Amino acid sequence: MYSERLLDHFQNPRNVGELPAPAVTVEVSNPACGDILRLSARFAEERVVEVRYKVRGCTASIAAGSALTEWLLGKRRGELAAFQPAAIEAALGGLQPESKHAAVLCGDGVKRLRAAAG
Repeated sequence: MYSERLLDHFQNPRNVGELPAPAVTVEVSNPACGDILRLSARFAEERVVEVRYKVRGCTASIAAGSALTEWLLGKRRGELAAFQPAAIEAALGGLQPESKHAAVLCGDGVKRLRAAAG
């Protein structure tokens, strides 16, 4: 059901936790399923130089948060606007239709992060 890459991110999540201020921290949720993503990023010279996440949700959402942190690392603020949920699906080796909400949650997190970071 789940790809090997998704299971790897779920079993060995990357960048778990929170960053202290002055990092930008945002939280988004999916009211339909109840999953919550909390995302913290520290910017230096317009780039994401450190990122952490916490998820309360399903296997796919936990794995997607991990993959999202890898995608974010090193990106310029302006590049965040180009984020598409398909990037997370690809990083995880695909998502089942019932799990696509995990990639959408990541998209909501990136939008909120971009807005909060200015």
